[in-house]
Amino acid sequence: MLRTNLAFLDLIERLYAESNETKNITLKVFPARYRFINQGENIRYIYIIKDGITKCFISEENGKDFIIEFLGKGEVVGELEAIKKINCLCNVEAISEVTAYVIPDFYFLKLIETNVEFTKILLQELSTRIIQTSSRASFQQLYTLEYGLIKLLKLQAEENIAISKEDMAAYLGISVRSFNRTLQQLKAKNNVDENLRKLLEKLG
Repeated sequence: MLRTNLAFLDLIERLYAESNETKNITLKVFPARYRFINQGENIRYIYIIKDGITKCFISEENGKDFIIEFLGKGEVVGELEAIKKINCLCNVEAISEVTAYVIPDFYFLKLIETNVEFTKILLQELSTRIIQTSSRASFQQLYTLEYGLIKLLKLQAEENIAISKEDMAAYLGISVRSFNRTLQQLKAKNNVDENLRKLLEKLG
């Protein structure tokens, strides 16, 4: 539900610390709700998250958004577009304040060609992403919306962030109306623990 990659973050931090890399890898801060990758645009930079949480989502032609995943420390975005030389497949927006390492696309491709450790970790990241995407598809088939909502609420509590109803609905692949109905059904149950009930009450 929240993807992280601490091995990738460790590598980028080591590269960034090397004096000859500071001109190629920069560190930037993005405020909450800032969209630093836009669907359909040409990719120029690859981002690796140092701190904070982002949402990666696709905007459909009907105006609806579908959140693919929430991304945290060490996650990379823009890499597929750089490798395939295609326009951005999705949007990436900061949920909380985000600090990220920024790598120009040409230098990112150079690292793939010249740095074996970088390439291995990137391949592991892409493999993990495929596995997790498959697991999520199975999860949504096997488990109820209520269970998915509970996991989202626990994520917010653990990371001390606020995810809007619209974003939670977009992640679960349902309308806000269906989300509100699921919320009320969960609140009506007697077996909900006190901490979870407090989180439910905050949503209204």
